Amino acid sequence: MSCVRVWLALAALLLAVPAGGRAWADDQVDVELVLAVDVSYSMDLDELALQREGYMKAVTSPEFLNALKLGPNGRVAIAYVEWAGVEEQKLVVDWTFISGPKDAEAFARAIGGAPLRRVYRTSISGAMEFSAGLIEHNAIRGLRRVIDISGDGTNNQGPLVDATRDDVVGRGITINGLPLMLKEAAGSMLDIDQLDIYYEDCVIGGPGAFVIPVRGPHEFADAIKTKLVLEIAGVVPPKPQLVHRAADAARVSCAVGERMWMERWGN
Repeated sequence: MSCVRVWLALAALLLAVPAGGRAWADDQVDVELVLAVDVSYSMDLDELALQREGYMKAVTSPEFLNALKLGPNGRVAIAYVEWAGVEEQKLVVDWTFISGPKDAEAFARAIGGAPLRRVYRTSISGAMEFSAGLIEHNAIRGLRRVIDISGDGTNNQGPLVDATRDDVVGRGITINGLPLMLKEAAGSMLDIDQLDIYYEDCVIGGPGAFVIPVRGPHEFADAIKTKLVLEIAGVVPPKPQLVHRAADAARVSCAVGERMWMERWGN
């Protein structure tokens, strides 16, 4: 994507590229990043496969690999998590140090090698807390700590999402979002219009937090790549039609998912 390349070039003027050579395992990394990916039943198998393929292509893309060079350490640590209900989070690929193509390709193969699964309910708050725990207990020293949440619905189980978000952000972790708006909201009693607004108001938070909505399957791979490049490089371009920032004032109820679930199921 041309906009990503432009901003990477600008960032390169500000960030020093480290000298050659691989860092030792106990050195710090530029970013600790949890990729927290929705596998609830609202995602069909084609969407799950598309989602995985997007992450696999993103971490091996030239843009991502170039972004690695922009940090002072030239290395990041990434974990891949799948989530659904409040008790349904799974660490699919454990923390992996990525500093070049071989590391990135190994990480992508590990994602692709795991069996696809679908699980009931949607607990964004559960995904946040699980991911934060992975960051806080990994013994890795990251200059930045980020949780990257992708999902196609609102929180409907577990703690309230905005309260959990505020707690996690207060612990020094930024939360970014990739709302998947691939279906018409009218297709389900549990869907809402403008899921991107919900993510902006209720899900993301922390310094530089942003949302990149996905409104069609053709946008998926590029959106994931753009998001990962921005997170790794620490650069957020001022392009409102692409990147949405956290809202100053709430525009939707952050308990809308719980309310819709109660109205439909009564529990």
